[in-house]
Amino acid sequence: MTQTLTVHAVRLAEGDPFPRLSAPLVGGGVLELPVAPQGYWSVVLLYRGDWCPFCRSQLTEFQKLAEQFAAQDIQLFALSADAVEAAAQTVTRHGLTFPVAYGLAPREIAQTHGAYLSADAAYLQATGFVLRPDGTVALALYSSGAVGRLNAADTLGFVQYLRR
Repeated sequence: MTQTLTVHAVRLAEGDPFPRLSAPLVGGGVLELPVAPQGYWSVVLLYRGDWCPFCRSQLTEFQKLAEQFAAQDIQLFALSADAVEAAAQTVTRHGLTFPVAYGLAPREIAQTHGAYLSADAAYLQATGFVLRPDGTVALALYSSGAVGRLNAADTLGFVQYLRR
């Protein structure tokens, strides 16, 4: 059974400003959130790592609908504590066309963004955010284990609903 390490953290809620997050991108550059998607709806997926079959499934699902997200001007971002090699493998393995960042400091992200940690604090549990164009949180979904995460179709429908 997988255990989760509890860190004193505040969970983000609807309307909260999304805390600054900076991480290197596979292929070069640096992802700066919430600056990068300013003016656009965005989906931020914190995934456990390339080794996680549930994360790989989630990322593949979002890639299958990536064109639909883009057509709705919704930007996708995926981030993990993986090393660059593992993150690059994730991008290649799944043909991901959206930005993938790596090298997150799990304890720091747990404290600033509320993500749950693995028992050994080596990685973050699956966490998903939908951000409004002004950088505030429209939805935060926290999982304390391998399952329980945003899925692509529901997330796309959620943003469409909020825009009405």
